[in-house]
Amino acid sequence: MARPSKPRRVCGIPSCTHFYTEESESLDRPSGLQLSVEEYEVIRLLDYLGFTQQEAADHMETGRTTIQALYTQARRKLARFLVEGCDLTISGGSYQLCPSRWNCRKDFPHSQKGEHLMKIAVTYENGQIFQHFGHTEQFKVYNVEEGVIVSSEIVDTNGQGHGALAGFLLGGGVDVLICGGIGGGARNALAEAGIELYPGAVGDADAQVESFLKGQLVYDPDTMCSHHSHEEGHSCGSHGCGSEGCH
Repeated sequence: MARPSKPRRVCGIPSCTHFYTEESESLDRPSGLQLSVEEYEVIRLLDYLGFTQQEAADHMETGRTTIQALYTQARRKLARFLVEGCDLTISGGSYQLCPSRWNCRKDFPHSQKGEHLMKIAVTYENGQIFQHFGHTEQFKVYNVEEGVIVSSEIVDTNGQGHGALAGFLLGGGVDVLICGGIGGGARNALAEAGIELYPGAVGDADAQVESFLKGQLVYDPDTMCSHHSHEEGHSCGSHGCGSEGCH
């Protein structure tokens, strides 16, 4: 009997996991191509961060030949996605989330901090993770060094909401956001800012950050915002809430 493959270590789930055209959405076509999470991670490490194949193998705790195979498969799928206009979903695979995320970072363009420092923001209300990102009035921001929280502070958003909050967090040097529900427009803004997103988390903010640092955070990457005050001049379409894909 063949021995099951060891899960490859990845730094996180991508903020956007569904890519499709307006035509395919209206025709209700099947999802098309599927890029596994570890294939996505190889593309992120090699093409986005500039790792060598050996560095990627070390970070994903696998062999270089496996990295080469994953990279070839991923590039072929991305080529079909671009040339043929196929729908693309990032999901599945054999992977485990890395509990020491700064070891997988290699000087993101937006970050001027040392590789062992990290800022984690949580949507915050009365000690709990607030469940609607676009309406959050406060973030609790944790400064982490070598896997340990060294300080934290509660920061007011000063009335900013939805996609504007991505710029607010980027300006504060935040690397990771843990939240409840979040709309599609805000997801895209966070992705553009290079802030890693962990939606669908609930409970005590301090406890969930500790779980994240241990690689044990319970979250749902497909969580979307679940409520709005649909007042005049405000609709889901205005900030992308409810959209499960990136157009």
